[in-house]
Amino acid sequence: MNQTSGTTVAISLITSGFILPRKGVLSSCQIQITEVGEGRKRYRKMHGISRKTPSQDEQEASDLKAAELRDLQSQFLHLHHNKIYTKEALETSAKLLVVNPEHYTGWNYRKLAVQHFLDHQSETEVDSESIQLVLNEELRVVENALKKNFKSYGAWYHRKWVLSKGHSSMDKELRLLGKFQKLDSRNFHAWNYRRFITMLKKISDEEELQYTTDMIFDNFSNYSAWHNRSVLLSHLFEKRGKGHSHKESILEEEFEFVRNALFTDPDDQSGWFYHLWLLDQMVKLEPLLLSSWPPHGCCLYLSVDDYIGCGNLFPRIHFQSKDRMFPIVLYFSEAVEGVNSSTVTIEYEYYSNDDVIWRPLSANRFGCAQAWLTYLNFPDEVHFLKDSPVKVVVAQFPGIVSTNGVSFSQTSYIEFSLCVPSHDREHTEGQTIPRILWKNEKFHPHITESHDASLLNPLHQLKITEEGKSKSSDWSMKTIANEIAHCRDLLSSTNCKIGKLTLARLLMAQSKLISYCIPNDGVKVHYEEILGLYHDLMELDPVHICYYEDEHSLVLLKQVTLSMESILRYCHQYGDSISPSMDSHFCLRLNDLSLSRIGNVERLLWIQMLDLSHNKIRSIEGLEALQLLSCLNLSNNKICSFAALDPLRMLKSLKVLDISYNEIGAHSVDTRRYLCSFPMTHAVKNDWNFEEFANVGVDLTNHWDAFFIFRGLNLIQLDILGNAVVSDQLKQLLFKLMPSLNWFDGENRN
Repeated sequence: MNQTSGTTVAISLITSGFILPRKGVLSSCQIQITEVGEGRKRYRKMHGISRKTPSQDEQEASDLKAAELRDLQSQFLHLHHNKIYTKEALETSAKLLVVNPEHYTGWNYRKLAVQHFLDHQSETEVDSESIQLVLNEELRVVENALKKNFKSYGAWYHRKWVLSKGHSSMDKELRLLGKFQKLDSRNFHAWNYRRFITMLKKISDEEELQYTTDMIFDNFSNYSAWHNRSVLLSHLFEKRGKGHSHKESILEEEFEFVRNALFTDPDDQSGWFYHLWLLDQMVKLEPLLLSSWPPHGCCLYLSVDDYIGCGNLFPRIHFQSKDRMFPIVLYFSEAVEGVNSSTVTIEYEYYSNDDVIWRPLSANRFGCAQAWLTYLNFPDEVHFLKDSPVKVVVAQFPGIVSTNGVSFSQTSYIEFSLCVPSHDREHTEGQTIPRILWKNEKFHPHITESHDASLLNPLHQLKITEEGKSKSSDWSMKTIANEIAHCRDLLSSTNCKIGKLTLARLLMAQSKLISYCIPNDGVKVHYEEILGLYHDLMELDPVHICYYEDEHSLVLLKQVTLSMESILRYCHQYGDSISPSMDSHFCLRLNDLSLSRIGNVERLLWIQMLDLSHNKIRSIEGLEALQLLSCLNLSNNKICSFAALDPLRMLKSLKVLDISYNEIGAHSVDTRRYLCSFPMTHAVKNDWNFEEFANVGVDLTNHWDAFFIFRGLNLIQLDILGNAVVSDQLKQLLFKLMPSLNWFDGENRN
């Protein structure tokens, strides 16, 4: 590298899912090195500490040490590969581990040596004194290694392994821990080891809680102590039925305890993180069924007509499906698991509940999801049905559980009627389908007093049944209101960033409790205040602006979907006339709102035409719950890869898509692309037929992620211009994947 003043090298170590840090977000794995050339001297600055390039003598000494280490490692590997466990061999490994405590193979070798000795003892007469000497030697080696590096994972794990043999003194370990924690009271390795020791010694959670209190009083900034406190209290909450204090009483005391730390040093984040954990305990409520598609009390007409868009809600709800099937979506307040034919039953005379298979939409790593989907498929022998009743009973049997372990115990039900046309109903094949134009002049403000607007009310119904209401007391509401007052009081005297963030989270938690029907004595959520707090945070803390933008977007969407009246302000009629007709479509326009993230869609399951253009959207996760969506405008956003469009694969009704003028292909390194299942891996079933594309000159090497997204779609209109990835080869691939494509980038292919 040239020794030029101001040269900056950024090294990003990405460890999770090959996802690069978002623009504007400083990764914890990011190291910034600044090199400045000044004559023959070179200075390096890492983590704010200037380091001088070593002199020639220093470099020679360092090279000599490296040579000695290589020789020592070579000797050790010879011993390890030949399974030599003599006293001299163990001394060699001990020397290596003291020099390099992170040598995991060295620790593994010592485990094998000790186990070899113990196995030999079991075959002969057991000598407890000899066993004790061997294990004590292991503890001594670990202690010497920890003196070299107090944060060595391998050393701490090896010490745990030695103690698990049951021949060591726990009191001695606690004394040793005390010495280590005096050197660094926040070292999380020592705290993790302490939890291990207290479990073996059977020290009560109450006694350890007092120790944690003393450590926090000694240093409010001890994050590890706060974390240990949360672990201990979690154990106490689990044992609340065995005579321990009530959870509410404990939380009240903890809020008061942490408040002392917050008011003492508002800029220290340790207490704020613990406060956030306490808040999370407050809103761990029983999961509720928020909404569904079809909605309770509606009449659904399963149409085979080949027109697109929202259709029209007059005089009944239409859903287009040529294959005579329609989706059922259940949307819960929390991510849950256990949704299956046993916990959710469908009562319909033409359908067996045993044939129903529920699948999660956008499940987390535990297999839990807020939205669950199944399909009812009507075979050809089922002829015209008129107003046939369907009943969906949720949680008739226990089994639906949230990620937090709280069970869904309230039985709820959804009833609707269904009209299925005859399979041989005459409809026009190959008819000319008009192009959807996303121009402002094509949209007209929706008339809220119109007849079809009144039909939207059941579509917006969140309380499925009275049984679904929460039975929780108003204690949580009062406690959060009290914390909001204290937080506002603190912010009146200091401009604390994390204090503003906490206040925003408190207000959103209050909103969540209100939406769950907890008695609130007329309390209203001030969404404008929350939006203002996130706007202030964007200016105060631009390093984390992407996170604040995402949270701002979620709050804004919550405000938009707060009521049917607020939603209708964003609803427009698409077409040449605002009067209801088969050629006009009902569209929700959320364009130009600076949205960066999608969420809070539980009230939008009925949407079939959605405009999200001119925002800052990077990912469309959340849209997969909108199973009726047929027209989607994502133009002029910040989508940088086809992988970000993965939820589209779950939208079987999607016909019109506009992703023009995004950033697809504009980034030389786009690791989000590898979120797709690469066709050459063995981790997924590979049913991809590449030969048929080779015949038309399409190389999937560069476009396999586009293939992954679009191969399951049946679009009739697609706009993709304005993206760097667009090429003639990509167009050929898309035409091959979607033969139904009539309109492409504004041109009629027919």
